[in-house]
Amino acid sequence: MMTDQFDAQWFAHRLGDRTSRGIALETGAMIRSGLLPVGTKLPSVRDLAFTLGISPATVSIAWADLRRHKIIGGRGRNGAWVMGDRFAPRPTRLVNIGNYVPDTLELATASPDRSLLPPLEAALVHGAQAEALNSYERVRILPELEDAVRPSWPYDPGAFLATNGGYNAVYTLLHALVPAGSPVAIEDPTAMRLLDILEDLDVPIIPVACDGHGPLPDALREALKEKPVAFLFQPRVHSVTGSSMTAERLEALGDVLKGSETLIIEDDGVGDISEAARQSLGRRFPDRVIHILSYSKTLGPDLRLAVLSSSARIVEQIQSYRSFSAGWTSRILQAAASWLLQDPSTDEIILRARAIYRERRQAFASELLRRDIRIDTGDGLSVLVPVMSENFALITLASRGIAVHPGSKFSMKPINFIRVATSVLQLPDVDRVAAAIEVAAAVPR
Repeated sequence: MMTDQFDAQWFAHRLGDRTSRGIALETGAMIRSGLLPVGTKLPSVRDLAFTLGISPATVSIAWADLRRHKIIGGRGRNGAWVMGDRFAPRPTRLVNIGNYVPDTLELATASPDRSLLPPLEAALVHGAQAEALNSYERVRILPELEDAVRPSWPYDPGAFLATNGGYNAVYTLLHALVPAGSPVAIEDPTAMRLLDILEDLDVPIIPVACDGHGPLPDALREALKEKPVAFLFQPRVHSVTGSSMTAERLEALGDVLKGSETLIIEDDGVGDISEAARQSLGRRFPDRVIHILSYSKTLGPDLRLAVLSSSARIVEQIQSYRSFSAGWTSRILQAAASWLLQDPSTDEIILRARAIYRERRQAFASELLRRDIRIDTGDGLSVLVPVMSENFALITLASRGIAVHPGSKFSMKPINFIRVATSVLQLPDVDRVAAAIEVAAAVPR
């Protein structure tokens, strides 16, 4: 690792703009040009700040920006160094999934079964006649969509906002509301894409342990000692474990949050595929709850639609940030979703899907139990299965043509589990998959 050549004085001769943004841009340009090769050790924050005559915080912010883009790595006493010359942030957990060979039984992605989704033809015809179609006016939510979602919303919010899916909602609101370097608490385990978003933001992540009823109040109380700007959790069914949060647990979490100023972000990603009732802390903390409901699992992922609610002030902050990019969610898709939510046949389709997903989960759990492997049947589209060795389980299943996710993608700590998408596990395949997992879950020899 190269050090002496690139000391603080070397940087001082080359950095003209000594703002945090200027330092990040000019250092990035030197990395792109090859002037700072991969492996170069950067001067310490304190040394560079002293030499430049600026605050250490200014250098820290610049380094954090480069770290967020995966251009530099390291922190603390060991310092930072140049990792690469690519300036494209990547969702590391998501992009490392891999490509599967033909005929692989893909049980890694917990997506809805496409045959159980409502048809979109009539809804899209309605969407093509949406109010103010093709206007550049930045509409937060179409009135007809708000009218469709409000009656079943779990509390009466100050404002609604349509977004391009649930993860887009989380990504946008975190960028809009979380200051650089501010810690965020999140349930553990959680959705891997939420961890990708937080890691891309380069904020300290505070894991909050869970049990079968949701985040543990004592774990949240401990996390709040670190003054997180936000707490992110799933208020209904957990998209990874399938466990459902009880009303009693939600109230207990509310009691812990009562004495704080932490933003409360509720991410209902599974939506009405869940058999559990909608619930929210919004009725207790309407000024700082942000409640997100995704319609991807119920109406279809290509509608790219979620709705969030919060106070009018917070929704305005999120919408203002969105003005840097799309600005609004397609009126066609909003109107199509509104049509589906008001069509009586949609409820029948969702009820049927719910029953079929339940049947698949229960059949899979029964076959595993026959082999002395116990799991929580849970709710939703996937289950966690305990294994002795995650790597051994993944390799064993792959050799049998079965792809699943390692549990470690969903947690900040090592866990020996695999996540199996039961949503697309057809009943004729249940015995084969359970038999393969019996071998994969055993102690490797």
